[in-house]
Amino acid sequence: MDETESGSTGGGEGPLSGVTVLELGVFMAGPFATMQLADLGARVIKIENPTGGDQTRSTGPFINGESAPYMLINRNKESITLDLKSEVGQEAFMRLAETADVVVENMRPGVMQRLGVAYENVRERNPGIIYASASGWGQDGPLAKLAGLDIMAQARSGLMSITGQPDSPPAKVGVPICDLTSAMYVALALTSALYERNRSGEGQYIDVSLFESGVSYAVWEAAGYFVDGKVGRPNGSAHQNQAPYQAVHSADGYVTIGANTPRNWVRFCQGLGLAELLDDERFQESYDRLTHRDELIDLIEEKTKTMTTDEVVEVLNEAGVPCAPISDYSQVFTDEHLASRDFFWDSEHPVAGTVRQIGSPMRLSRTPARRGPAGPSLGADNSILDELGFSEAELVELKSQ
Repeated sequence: MDETESGSTGGGEGPLSGVTVLELGVFMAGPFATMQLADLGARVIKIENPTGGDQTRSTGPFINGESAPYMLINRNKESITLDLKSEVGQEAFMRLAETADVVVENMRPGVMQRLGVAYENVRERNPGIIYASASGWGQDGPLAKLAGLDIMAQARSGLMSITGQPDSPPAKVGVPICDLTSAMYVALALTSALYERNRSGEGQYIDVSLFESGVSYAVWEAAGYFVDGKVGRPNGSAHQNQAPYQAVHSADGYVTIGANTPRNWVRFCQGLGLAELLDDERFQESYDRLTHRDELIDLIEEKTKTMTTDEVVEVLNEAGVPCAPISDYSQVFTDEHLASRDFFWDSEHPVAGTVRQIGSPMRLSRTPARRGPAGPSLGADNSILDELGFSEAELVELKSQ
C-alpha cells in the first residue's frame, strides 16, 4: 500500500499547509477542533498553562506518565507554555498572533478579555486574524456566564430527553456529542472564514456554543414540534418517524435493521421469510408500520429470535437490506473493514513511544490527512519563544514561569 492509499502524509503538505493556528484549548471542544485543522496540514501551536497544562493531561490511562487521551486529540501539534496572567506572557502571545491566521479558544466567556488576549486585542495587532470561541452557551445571552460542560449542553439541548429507553431515567449520548459537534462546527466555520478571507482580506470572529450545537441535531424533533406541537420522547434504538428501523432481538443478542423504504420493506420481509406481513393491512404503508410499530416488532422478533445475529446479518445483506451487528469497542478497534482501509495508525512520542491513533474520516485523494507525531509533552516546543525577539532577561522570565 503506497502513501496515498494509506492516508499517510508523513511530512507532506496537507490542504491547510501554510495556515498557522494558535490554540488556547482545554479538554475537548477546542483541542478536537484544532486536531481537525492539524490533520489537514495546519501548523497548530498549543499554548498551555505552565502549571499542568491542558487538564486532559491528568486524565488516564497513561503511557510512561503521558496521558493517552491527550496524545490522541492533540496529535500533529506543538506545545508551548505561557503564563497569560503575566505581561511578558501576554506579549508573547500577541507576538505569535501577529503572524498567525487563526486563534481558537474554549474558555468561559470573559476569560480572554480579562487576560487581554480577546479578539478585539488581537485584531488591533493583526486585522486579518480569524478568532473562534467555543463555549457552553455562547458569548452572550442569559446563560453566557454560566459554566457549561457537555452533559449540561446535552441536558438543556433536549438530547437527553430523547435518549434512552421509554419511561427510564434520563440518559446522555455515550460520547461527549455536544463537545465534539461544536468542535466540528468550529473547524468548518474556520475553514469557511479562511476561504472568505481570500476574497475580502478581512478576518472575523466566530462564536460556537455546545448548547446550539446540540440543538442543531434536532431535525426530526423540530419538524414535529414546529408543524403540530409534537414533543419528542425517548424511543430506545427506534427511529422517531420510521419503522422498522431499530435494534431487534436475535438468538444471541441484538441486530439493527433499516427496512424504512418501500423497496427495503419488501426485501426485508421476503429475505426473512415474513412475506405474510406484506399483505397485513396494519403494515401496508410507512405510516401504518410506524403506527403499529410495537405489533410489528413483536412479529419480526418471533423470527429473529430463532436466528443468531450473524445469520440475520447474512440473510439481510444477501437481500440488500441495511443491517448491522452492534459492536463493542473491542470489536470496533479490531474491525476487519477498518483495518482494510488502514483507519487506525501508530504515531510516535519521545516519552510514550508508539501511540495508536484513530484515523481521520476525511479521505482526500491528493492531499490526505497528516499522520504525524502524538500530542506533545508539556512545553516540548518552547524553543518557539526564542524566535519572538525578546531580550535575554525576558526569555528567562518566560521560560521560568
